[in-house]
Amino acid sequence: MSTPRLVPAPISIQFSQADLDKALYEREYQQLSESDDDPISQWLKLAKARGETAESDPILLNLMVELHRKIDALEMFLKNEEPKRVSLTCEAAIKAIGFEHFELKDALLEEGVLYYGRIDMPVHPRRDIGVFFKALSPSLVEIVKMHERDEKEWAAYMTARERVLIREMREKKS
Repeated sequence: MSTPRLVPAPISIQFSQADLDKALYEREYQQLSESDDDPISQWLKLAKARGETAESDPILLNLMVELHRKIDALEMFLKNEEPKRVSLTCEAAIKAIGFEHFELKDALLEEGVLYYGRIDMPVHPRRDIGVFFKALSPSLVEIVKMHERDEKEWAAYMTARERVLIREMREKKS
């Protein structure tokens, strides 16, 4: 196997072996794809499909939706409510990412084992993405299953990290 191209990325993941409760992990994985349990996103998606947003400014509309999410999050905080997430057994730092791979900072995995995890993505809006992955070594993994929307954000985040590294290398040379 050739070594995948990875770029440093300071993100974190919670994970468990997938065979501990595959049905429960699959259910959460599907829920994370559905606009993050967010009714305002569901409403917006339906409004766009019906053409009701055609004359709206998309940037202003997205800002209003994000403001609504912030108010919902503030309300949840004041009520001391947590989003319902499956309990996972391990938490780790991701050292580097690639388009189809990532590497943990510490060697915590069993080679050949399938895992389910939630990655805290530092994108706007900040959210968790569900992912199934297989350990290629105690720290290197191959992503087996990720939602299409999440794949796009993952690739965009990786590209952004590459740009940051290129900029830093240029600054060092000057």
